[in-house]
Amino acid sequence: MTREQLKQLEDQLWNAADNLRANSDLKASEYSIPVLGLIFLKFADNNYRRHEAAIQAEFEKKKGTRMEKALSDIAIEKCGFYLPPHARYDYLLNLPESEEIDQAIKKAMEAIEQYKPELEGVLPKQEYFRLTRDPKTKDIPNKLLKNFADIPADFTGDLFGQIYEYFLGAFARSEGQKGGEFFTPRSVVRVMVEIIEPHGGKVFDPACGSGGMFVQSAHFIDEHRKELKDADSGVYVYGQEKTLETVNLAKMNLAVNGLRGEVKQGNSYYDDPHASFGAFDYVLANPPFNVNEVSLSAIENDKRFNTYGIPRNKSKVKKADVGKETVPNGNYLWINLFATSLKPQGRAALVMANSASDARHSEADIRRKLIEENLIYGMLTLPSNMFYTVTLPATLWFFDKGKTDDKILFIDARNIFTQLDRAHREFSEAQVHNIAMISRLHKGRRQEFVQLVDRYFELGMKRLLENAMQVEPVSAQLLEVLDDAEGKAAVKGLVKQWKGLDKLQARYEQHQERYGASASVDMENRAQHQLREAFDPFFEGLHQGLKQLDKIVRQHEKQQAEAAKAEGKRGSTDRKTKALKTALDELHEEVKHAEKFYQDIHWLQERFPEAKYEDVTGLCKLASPAEVAEQDYSLNPGRYVGVVIEEDGKTEEEFLDEVVSIQGELETLNNTSDDLRNVIAQNLKLLVS
Repeated sequence: MTREQLKQLEDQLWNAADNLRANSDLKASEYSIPVLGLIFLKFADNNYRRHEAAIQAEFEKKKGTRMEKALSDIAIEKCGFYLPPHARYDYLLNLPESEEIDQAIKKAMEAIEQYKPELEGVLPKQEYFRLTRDPKTKDIPNKLLKNFADIPADFTGDLFGQIYEYFLGAFARSEGQKGGEFFTPRSVVRVMVEIIEPHGGKVFDPACGSGGMFVQSAHFIDEHRKELKDADSGVYVYGQEKTLETVNLAKMNLAVNGLRGEVKQGNSYYDDPHASFGAFDYVLANPPFNVNEVSLSAIENDKRFNTYGIPRNKSKVKKADVGKETVPNGNYLWINLFATSLKPQGRAALVMANSASDARHSEADIRRKLIEENLIYGMLTLPSNMFYTVTLPATLWFFDKGKTDDKILFIDARNIFTQLDRAHREFSEAQVHNIAMISRLHKGRRQEFVQLVDRYFELGMKRLLENAMQVEPVSAQLLEVLDDAEGKAAVKGLVKQWKGLDKLQARYEQHQERYGASASVDMENRAQHQLREAFDPFFEGLHQGLKQLDKIVRQHEKQQAEAAKAEGKRGSTDRKTKALKTALDELHEEVKHAEKFYQDIHWLQERFPEAKYEDVTGLCKLASPAEVAEQDYSLNPGRYVGVVIEEDGKTEEEFLDEVVSIQGELETLNNTSDDLRNVIAQNLKLLVS
């Protein structure tokens, strides 16, 4: 499923769920629970369905033997929970109208809790009674069940998890909550997880929200399981959240993703239900930024917060205010909590406001102590507009108590992003891996660099071969419409260019056969450079051929429009030409998608040509303690990596071609506008006469 298709599905589902706000007096904080409860049921049913055949097979195999087990016991072993028939999604979806849907949902939730005690009291049960007893909303549970049923049953947990987290973010936006308090975009979490690489231990999130950090930790383990050497590479998660509703959401998220762990309610400033000091292998969180109402007297003797120093107001306290003081800013309380929660070899990642990197006074003293005790592994500045609810710029802090050197890795990722819409950005899958590769090269893991490049070659070649199948039908369409010599020559040129893919495929296959596990990194890296360079003229030729065809098709379209206008016809372009333009645009897009993998290879090879870490101006810098001291112990990556002016890579000729292309499109739109204006004017005359 493409990002666009997923976005469309998410929007459709959200519009359905948002009927609750339109047709009831419920606030987002109130209607989020029944909606997410039904998403949980669908998510759980999808997960159970994937294990159902194996569960039933084992039950039948052991039935009547000494090893016979209840179906529910086998299900819990294989899936983590059991769904009896009346808790299945299809059962609720097809319930007769005479049955009370609120009671059926309640019984389904109770059945799930019965077989998974850790969910007891967590799932929503009474909330549906309120909906069905209100005439304005009584049919909403049935409508939601139908809408959520449109989600394909074979969706993976990860994809459904995206929908689940999308809803959490949408509710956060509706409620106007700060992004740092509720929802962290999954691509940001992916970067955090890929850099600290959690596996085989205990993961702590003291501001866990819906548990997204935990889910991404589990996904990291699944994706890298072959590389992990530990016999037990799984994680046990510990979460803490101050509101009960969010605690319940996190427990639901853990359950449907099969994660082991516990989430407890508590305010992390004052409560420590997990005895966190020095207890965890990994810590991950996106805590609330810039909180200024934390009681100083309540935390100043807590070793979780005072080990590296307490943030204090710089001015003296008046006698009348003694005992009533508050911490000037809670950011460094969280930073302290992360550092003190780690075991001796522990690693951590947290999201923090940019301002904390250069904070002054008592906060600067804490930062200096953390640096001098060599706890800071790295700092990464995020692009703006990565969070749904706030535009506040943020930085990722990374701790590593098992560091083998005394340097700090600074990464400025402000120019690395994929634009989702006007207001939102994210890291693409490749961008996540490329950023993480900087850290892995720093750790000397060069083999992983060439493996990632190989992966991009594999994906790019696969996409190109799929695209090549479109060339013949598009060429036939072109020849049918463009009957002049120039048009035919351009089509033949494009087909000839595509045929060059055969040679590149053969060269790629030879490369794959020649360079395997036995090849040295340096040898394979040189070969990868040569292979990528062989693709450059191929893509350049494709783009030139497509641009030429675009120009010819625009001229053809313009001639049609002028001819139609001269004859007084309303239509400006025939159906064949419109279909051809659509097919040509699709081919353009497919070529861009395929080329993206080679652009990612180029991005890596240009910055790290020797497949080893080096400082890159504008991107990364490995700073020594002396260099950090020179910067007054600032942890702002911008102070270290420098600035590079990026060019768009276009020649003057390419720039002029693009201007001409835009001008051609503008002329076409103007012609269409003139036609529509004439039609409207004629229709108005008919109405008046």
